[in-house]
Amino acid sequence: MIIQPKTRGFICTTAHPAGCARQVARQIEYVRSKPPISGPKKALVVGASTGYGLASRIVAAFGAGADTIGVYFDKPAEGARTATAGWYNSAAFERAASEAGRKSFSIVGDAFSDEIKAKTIDLIRTEFGQVDLVVYSVASPRRTHPKTGETFSSVIKPIGETYTNKTVNFHTGEVTTVSVEPATEDEVRQTVAVMGGEDWQMWIDALSGAGVLAPGAVTVAYSYIGPEITHAVYREGTIGRAKDDLEATALRLNERLSPNGGRAYVSVNKALVTQSSSAIPVVPLYIAALYKVMKEKNLHEGCIEQMYRLFSERLYGPSPTPVDEKGRVRVDDWEMRSDVQEEVSRLWSAITTENIYELSDLEGYRQEFFQLFGFETDGVDYEADVDPAVDIPNLR
Repeated sequence: MIIQPKTRGFICTTAHPAGCARQVARQIEYVRSKPPISGPKKALVVGASTGYGLASRIVAAFGAGADTIGVYFDKPAEGARTATAGWYNSAAFERAASEAGRKSFSIVGDAFSDEIKAKTIDLIRTEFGQVDLVVYSVASPRRTHPKTGETFSSVIKPIGETYTNKTVNFHTGEVTTVSVEPATEDEVRQTVAVMGGEDWQMWIDALSGAGVLAPGAVTVAYSYIGPEITHAVYREGTIGRAKDDLEATALRLNERLSPNGGRAYVSVNKALVTQSSSAIPVVPLYIAALYKVMKEKNLHEGCIEQMYRLFSERLYGPSPTPVDEKGRVRVDDWEMRSDVQEEVSRLWSAITTENIYELSDLEGYRQEFFQLFGFETDGVDYEADVDPAVDIPNLR
């Protein structure tokens, strides 16, 4: 079939296998072009099929030479429906890892469940013995608690009062004003349950209890802070409350792992185009302005550049790993430079529908959005007939 992008709001409902494979190949090529990393040898990535999780798996495998297990929830093609982008990404990764002589396995299912944790532990025990790196990069709108059975849903809302600011429809370039009503206490509770640190803690507890977490193991989860422009709807909103919980979990895990030489971190990363960030009011417009500034200053990084810098300069670079006053690793340092933020603020004040393509990199934002799903990628013939059914090697 000939696969074209079909969108519904901030979601693309189709994905292109050849385009996704090319995007994965480019990330691998980037890592191979850089100096090797003296890092992990057996890595588990929970949430491994897109974004920072996928980039982490690529850096571990092709930068540090690690064998990897990826856990993720993605769907194969069915009839006229394509597979999800994460499915195609993972198929491409598994093929490349096999060709490079790396052991790699994929487990597809609900990472929040006890069943998937147990299945992963059995695979580690059988194939790896132990893992020395655990990356937690799960992004989901819902979570069913494995013990209580309660299903939680996250929301993207401010806390305390209505928030009003600019936003953009990145498909049309229309700049409008959006108002977001504040979250209820229960919405805050549910968002923390989905996006906070409880499941990360459960993974480490399960791995440690089963004896498959190596002495000196590193575990890392990902967070974001961002500028004042986005704080009300992000860092000071429901998501921010969940990230506070995630960061508190890192401190607890670090205390627990450190006597055995282990370490636990939250890495605060740069704002990037993701399926998740596209859904947050205000954030796409901020990212479009940020991209323009950072590209002009030659500071722009995508997921793979961020994760290579995290692994090579922070997690497995200087000892001890440099952290901020709250114990967080900061690879958002270039984004948060004062000269970058001052210029972004200046552009933000001036941006309108009429000048948005001049004052921001909205076209770059839009292209990156479609590239998440394998579209608008150089070297891919989108008029060619392709089979949407792609197998994932080493799928368990």
